[in-house]
Amino acid sequence: MSIPLAVLEEIIDASGVAPRIELLLPIGVRHRQLRVRTLLAGMMLSQADQRPAHLTRVRDALTALPADDQVRLGILEDWKTGPHLLTYRQTERTFGLVTDALAKDVPDGLPSQTLARTCDDLLEASIPDQFKDASTSLAVDWTDVETFSRPPSRGSRDCADPEASWGHRSGGGPGQDSELFFGYYASAGTMMREEHGPPVPELARRMTVCSCHADPARALVPVLTAMPADGIPLGDILADSGYAHRDAAAWAVPLRLAGAQLVQDLHPSDRGPRGTHDAIIANGNLYCPMTPRTLLGLGPLARDAAPEQVSAHDQQSAELARHKLGRVTSDDHDGYHRVACPAVMGKIRCPLRPASMTLTRDRPEILTPPEHPPACCRQQTITVPPEATAKTAQKHDYPSAAHRRSYARRTGAERTFSTAKDPASNNIARGWIRLMGLTPLTLWLACLLAVRNQRILTAWDARQEDDARRAAAGQPPRTRRRRRKTLASLATTTAPP
Repeated sequence: MSIPLAVLEEIIDASGVAPRIELLLPIGVRHRQLRVRTLLAGMMLSQADQRPAHLTRVRDALTALPADDQVRLGILEDWKTGPHLLTYRQTERTFGLVTDALAKDVPDGLPSQTLARTCDDLLEASIPDQFKDASTSLAVDWTDVETFSRPPSRGSRDCADPEASWGHRSGGGPGQDSELFFGYYASAGTMMREEHGPPVPELARRMTVCSCHADPARALVPVLTAMPADGIPLGDILADSGYAHRDAAAWAVPLRLAGAQLVQDLHPSDRGPRGTHDAIIANGNLYCPMTPRTLLGLGPLARDAAPEQVSAHDQQSAELARHKLGRVTSDDHDGYHRVACPAVMGKIRCPLRPASMTLTRDRPEILTPPEHPPACCRQQTITVPPEATAKTAQKHDYPSAAHRRSYARRTGAERTFSTAKDPASNNIARGWIRLMGLTPLTLWLACLLAVRNQRILTAWDARQEDDARRAAAGQPPRTRRRRRKTLASLATTTAPP
């Protein structure tokens, strides 16, 4: 899919990164023909043409432009000896100056603040104004990006890419959970619709890259928490258990302080009862000490669950919610809040709360109250400190039906990287980029995601026009065709008469 040069230039100008980078470059004795703005345009053009991230491809994309654009962008200049066309050495020189200016003085496997700011501005500029406030929900994920350098030999760190390191990715063989690779982790935050809002184009709004010896979740946190300072409020953060399993101080706490609400899958090690605080702490909530253990051990619903299994699971989740201590205050400035016994809240019947025994019998009843009641059974309310559920607390009760429906939006993050790894277009597998180091890779990925956003917008506009045409013709909107067939459906269609 070809993207007009004017669209890419508009993104670069709206981001304001080109003049900022120009100020960081040294002033040489000789005139530099290739400017930063033209370099970024060439990088985006090469990705729009689905070419690898090679500097030769950048020059090819620039020299293939019409003559008027070449003169305007400085690709073709008048020298003393006559017209001079941009050379590869000039392309390599300008790119080297840019990466040196954006890199850290002492590389540590994480991008510099200048590089991170550049990537943020490029991606934000690639989002049209009508979609900037369409949603505050972000689906986050990370993926592997293999370096072109050969891994160092055993017991050595010497290689062409000293910032790269060994990491784990999903295995490609049958029964293979993971495999080693040598390179980097790329993370992205993709815009998703609000829980009860209309659909929005799944645009990559933030990204970062880190070496595999660094934690990708910790590397993404400062990128996300910096968004409110730019006037972009944080809403739902949709993350898998790889993020939720991190220490609270590394992931959950800084995001909550920035105003985000977490909707995430819990790691198996964090599910179920995990300690007490005058009540049972389970799945990020406090429950009555007499809650049935079968309910506390309720796990997420299987992906291939039958309708009757879904109904039974939702019924158990609703019953578990009746045993949850009810929140009676919001968090104060220190993160403390107060909760009350579920019998006091009128959700269950308990002999320790005589008033609750007058409730109807459709509510669960505690038949054998504790012999030595804890504070939640004796006091009207108890205070919950922020550290009690700092790691596992989230927007919806886990694993309720509301959580399942909200968490289903997270698949947008996987679609972001699937488009970046599509062999039919830009495939960021080994060989896509042959430049070594974190800074060149990060800058190229930012350009790729900015171009990818334009493809998503083009497809979005086409779908909106098609839906409008079908609505005018009195036809229903086009829906996705179900391709998955079950054994039950095959048995029904092939059953003899």
